[in-house]
Order: sequence, then C-alpha cells, then structure tokens
Amino acid sequence: MHLPETVREILRKLETAGHQAYAVGGCVRDSILGKEPDDWDLTTDARPEEVKALFPRTVDTGLQHGTVTVLLGGEGYEVTTYRIDGSYSDGRHPDSIRFTPSLAEDLKRRDFTINAMAVSARGELVDLFGGQEDLARGCIRCVGDAYARFREDALRMLRAVRFAAQLNFEIEAESFKALTELSPNLARVSKERILAELTKLLLSNHPEKLELLYVAGLAPEMAAHFPGVHLDSRAARLPRCKVLRFAAAGEQITPEALGKLLTELKSDRATRDRAVLLLTALHKPLPESETEVRRCLSEIGHDAFTELLLLKEAGYGNGETPGSVEARTERIAKLRALQQKIAERGDCLEIRGLALGGAELLALGIPKGPALGACLRALLNAVLEDPARNEKAYLFAHAAAWLEAQKKENGGAVK
Repeated sequence: MHLPETVREILRKLETAGHQAYAVGGCVRDSILGKEPDDWDLTTDARPEEVKALFPRTVDTGLQHGTVTVLLGGEGYEVTTYRIDGSYSDGRHPDSIRFTPSLAEDLKRRDFTINAMAVSARGELVDLFGGQEDLARGCIRCVGDAYARFREDALRMLRAVRFAAQLNFEIEAESFKALTELSPNLARVSKERILAELTKLLLSNHPEKLELLYVAGLAPEMAAHFPGVHLDSRAARLPRCKVLRFAAAGEQITPEALGKLLTELKSDRATRDRAVLLLTALHKPLPESETEVRRCLSEIGHDAFTELLLLKEAGYGNGETPGSVEARTERIAKLRALQQKIAERGDCLEIRGLALGGAELLALGIPKGPALGACLRALLNAVLEDPARNEKAYLFAHAAAWLEAQKKENGGAVK
C-alpha cells in the first residue's frame, strides 16, 4: 500500500521514539480501493504531549480527545492517541475517553469494519474485523454489535447510508436491521451534523441511494420538512454541485418547502437561496425566444441560468416539454447559444445597466420612492424587449411618456 512520504516520516519518527504508529480509518479504506485519500489520519500509543515534543510544528486540534495536528510539508496530519470511549449518554458524544496502549481497543470503538483498519509505515495492514473482506464484498457492516454502535452515535446510521452512496455498497443485513429499529434516535443529532452527511450523500456517485433514508425510516427523523425530498439516477448526471443536487432533490416539493427544509437543517443562506431560486425556475416553462431568455437572465442571472439548463438537460422539470432526449438536448443547445450571444453582445439585463439613471429621471420630474423604482423597471422592461433601446434619447422619451401616463391615470399625481 502506498503511503505519502510525509506520512511515513511521521510514523517512522514516532516508531523511532519507541511508540506504535499507524495510518488509520478512511485513508486506509480509500487506499485499498485505489482512491486518493482526501486526508491522512494517524493513530499512536504516544500521548498528545509526547507527540508535541517530537515535532517542531503542531496544533492542539482536540487535546481532550487526544488529537494533535502535526504540520509537515505544507500539510496537516491529525495524530490521535489510542483511546477507549466511555458511555454515550446523549447518543452523540462519549461522556469520557481514556487512553490505552492497545491498537485493538482503539479500532474496536470505530463505526464500520471498512473504517477500522490500520497500516504501518512498512505497509503492514492490521485488519481485526474483516474490513478488507467487506470492501471486496461491497458491504457496510458495523464493528461488533450494530445496535451498540448506533446507540453510541446516532449519526452513524446516516453515515452508513452515505458510505453506501459514495462507494455503491450495500448495508449488511444485521446493521440495516439495527439502523431501522433505532432510526428515531437520529432526532437527537444536531441539524448541522445531519446536513453535513446529507450533503456528502447528495454529492456522491450514487445519490439515488438517498431513498434508503425512507426505507430505513430515517427520513422523518432528519427534519420536519424532509419527506418529499427524493432523488433517482438522473441526479448522477449533474455536476457535483450542492445547489444543483438540492434543487433536484426538491423537484417534487415547492420552493417554499425546500427553503424551510434547508433553514431547518441550518444551511448557509447562499446555498438555501440559490437552491430555492433554481427550483422556482425549474417549475416554470423554459424560455423560447431571445427576448424570453433575456427576461430569464434578468430574473435569475447568468450563473443560475447555466445551472437551470444543466437540471433540464439531466431530465428535471420537463413535464411541460414532453419529447425525446434528442429534442430536449437540441432545445437546450439553442438556449445556450442564445445565452452566449446575449452575453457576448453585452445586452443590458439590470437597472444599473440602463443608459439613463435615477438622477436624470428625478430631473424629469419623477419623484423619489416607489414611482422612481416603477419607472426604472418600465425602462428595463422596454430594453429587455429590444436591447437597441438602451440609449438615452429613447429612454428619456419613454420615461416622459410613462410620466404623462401616470399623471393621466392618477389625476395629475405620480404614485
């Protein structure tokens, strides 16, 4: 098994000082699968203070849990002392931990067999629970008693589904049985932790495995507004972009419901608002003419329009446009060409791009407040119809005509 030289250096330095040291967890799993790990976690019988004494640059990442980050070669590597977790009275975090000299005890506390393997600097694999075999079988199986593992930390139930989606594995029968029976415990987990796992699931290669959340009874426990969120194989056609996949997952619910769900899950505002914007646009027919494309771009912007076309191309929101995949692809290609044409020409799509500004409208006699805003919107509407109208003479005449029409309609007043 290939280990980065910096990882080997840390492990060897710990070993030279008389300690045991291994790479552990997901990095070992991914290496066996031939994937490049996102990061490397290390474990040792050395206490945190001993780790800090051996390396010149460290960060106290989580001393209460025995974790020190070693900085080497421009990267950070978490080094955690072997430990035994105490009871989990809140179903989320251990009430206490104690250090142990035993690697076996440390591996025994981990969630799934595929995450409970360790490898030394020399490439020697320690696999006490059949993790390598489960990788070969494509199986997510708890270490030891599945009921105990899920009672310790209820988020592990959602992690099981997430790993099944990321790796395209199946959850072992006894583990799935425990998961199903203990699903109400997920309500004890913070919404932020649920959102983090859900996002990883949606961004996986097999986001359609989200349906396991319903089969296992986890969906109603995740959030009050979660039921109705679904994904199928179309989602894998989308780029790994969370706003795209959240919008796709909300295809069968209203934009308001999606917004409430993301708010309940403590999503950041930018993600929530963009996903709601896309879902709102997804529920509308696609534009047909160049003018309609300009109006859509004015409403949602170029980036969101690009994302909308990706959703439509994947087959979402096409109830109003039945037809072959070829016809849909051709239509979307034409819309992309129109978008590019509009962008290259620099058509005005926003009020701030108008050739006539608010100060000039005030000089014309249009009062500040709602009337000024209404007049600017009327000018923009005219320019969206025909971008050649975006020149001062035309806009001045159009504004003057708008002002006279308002006075006539309101008995000389402008509201």
